[in-house]
Amino acid sequence: MASRSASRRRRGRGLKVVVAALALLGLATFVAATQTASPARSFVSAHKLTVATWNMCGVRQWGCATTGSRSEKKLQLKRLATRAGARVILLQEACAGDLESARRELGASWHSAFRAYKWRNSTGRTSIVPCSVHGQGAAGFAILSAPTLSHVTAVASRQPSVGLQRGILCAQVAAHRIEVCNAHLSPPGSDKAHPRWEYRDDQLKALVAAVPKRRTVYGGDLNVDPPGVNNPARWVWPAAPYGTHRECDQSSDSARSGRPTHLSGHKLDYLFTGLPRSGCAVRDTGASDHRALLLQVRTG
Repeated sequence: MASRSASRRRRGRGLKVVVAALALLGLATFVAATQTASPARSFVSAHKLTVATWNMCGVRQWGCATTGSRSEKKLQLKRLATRAGARVILLQEACAGDLESARRELGASWHSAFRAYKWRNSTGRTSIVPCSVHGQGAAGFAILSAPTLSHVTAVASRQPSVGLQRGILCAQVAAHRIEVCNAHLSPPGSDKAHPRWEYRDDQLKALVAAVPKRRTVYGGDLNVDPPGVNNPARWVWPAAPYGTHRECDQSSDSARSGRPTHLSGHKLDYLFTGLPRSGCAVRDTGASDHRALLLQVRTG
């Protein structure tokens, strides 16, 4: 685990962050936003919204080959919308082609925003990470939404100088007057040139700085345990999560825990909000090493 001093030394190096995704197979970066003609009303409420986050483990070459087929992952994604009632879904480790296919099958009322993961080599050259199966396009993280998305923004955050660069993606959901942000943070060892450098502290600060105080839902796969006393990396957490905002599974103001969301027994997936919470669920899809987390908020 990297120390505070290592993090400070790394900050001084002035790493350059690249936030704009390049094109790959026409699917590396896109915002699909079809105007809604007649939105489904079965679980739509003007004053309630269910937001989910799910790491699909859809990039087969990242140890995901045994976590379910492409068709099963797409089916489970659609079930989060049609059975679990999620109207906004934050996704990590998704393939652009699979996301677009699921969006079309959900219907014309659904929209998506996608950003590709990038790999930065030792010479400073960056390239898009492809999914291994032909036709899947780029690997990345996304927001899938029944309400229209607007002001989609890739938030700048410090990323490894050599290695996989993840990121933060935000958008406005005007129908509920909220900002949603999806983050996928860099676990320890992500920087192949400096494996002891810590990035999650700076990335969490960038995430929190991008959201309003109250009308927001943000989270994703943060690749860190909650900031409890038994977590040696608790210092990476800023004050706003669990303080200004509340986490989906936070049982009290002082609580700093939650149900596991990863098959390893760790809680790695989070949803924070400044709005009143009216429900929280952990759902095992059977098609990923991560469970889905669903938060219902009152927006009216």
